[in-house]
Amino acid sequence: MTTLSVNLLSQSLGEVPPDNIIFGHSEAMQALRSRLRRVAAANVPVLITGESGTGKDIFARLIHALSPWKTGPYVKVNCPAIPGTLLESELFGYERGAFTGAVGSKPGRVELAHRGTLFLDEISELDLSLQSKLLQLLQDGQFCRIGAQEDKKVEVRVVCATNRNLDSEIESGTFRQDLYYRINVVNLRMPALRERRGDIEDLCHYFLEYYNRKFNCRARPLSSEVLAVLQKYHWPGNIRELENLIKRYVILGQEEVITADLVQREPEFFSPEISLDGPISLKKLTRQCVRDLERKVILKVLQHHHWNRKQAARTLGISYRALLYKIRDAGLPSNRALRLQQAEKNAAELERANAGVAAD
Repeated sequence: MTTLSVNLLSQSLGEVPPDNIIFGHSEAMQALRSRLRRVAAANVPVLITGESGTGKDIFARLIHALSPWKTGPYVKVNCPAIPGTLLESELFGYERGAFTGAVGSKPGRVELAHRGTLFLDEISELDLSLQSKLLQLLQDGQFCRIGAQEDKKVEVRVVCATNRNLDSEIESGTFRQDLYYRINVVNLRMPALRERRGDIEDLCHYFLEYYNRKFNCRARPLSSEVLAVLQKYHWPGNIRELENLIKRYVILGQEEVITADLVQREPEFFSPEISLDGPISLKKLTRQCVRDLERKVILKVLQHHHWNRKQAARTLGISYRALLYKIRDAGLPSNRALRLQQAEKNAAELERANAGVAAD
């Protein structure tokens, strides 16, 4: 992908990261990049799969921007965000008098995407009746407004995305098998962030610069210690979770909010990673496992004593100074970070309480 294509995408569809940030360095993302170029040029349905927060929306926009129909409209439909009773009219439109309140005719998103791209995010949320109408659109290029007597013809590129296993949805009877075959002409699987850990540092730098500029802040680059902690976290929320974490750091300006937040989310995020691609250093791996186990023990004891470090040191049978060193070495939050986090919680609770009084 050229820089020019990314610039065109930014102008037409809003700001997106540069291509070196989108694709990173991993083999999986480079293979996806190569496949994306070929897919974008062909007017066939594309199914983008992957966990939430992996960037499926950005890839749908890239497909549109790199396609011959890039000058046409790009229309996104977030299927879970629209109630099922309204989704049909939002997708296919309606005629005047089709139902109570239909005082005029209205085109749907399918019609608005004519000669462009229709992106259906979380396609698995469509009920079976809407799946039938979508199947007709993919088969014949035709659809029918609610309350209309005749079908309309439309030229549209359909891109779908889901974080679910559609094979399981088919087995459970909630997703049509024939529709699956129609939307899955080409499948693009988005790797989870834990599968591309080599890109975490670049993503952190990008989000740091972006939100410093957006919020007019001057948060410093992350230390190597914090970056090491981020590398070990398993990222259930993927890139979106990382972005929100860096955004919070930029606003609050303290590295401790990152380590404190990750500890609260997942106390067990340290686990040994064994690469079978080459020789394994048993001594190095064992040392890392011992270090990780020590961290888990210290964390559990600190939590048991409500983060009273003197009591924790006595329970562990080590000096207070040794415990402080181990806390820093393991990337655990300091008392300062914990106080900051508690102050934020107290402020939020006070704000909710005041809002409740105002409502009364």
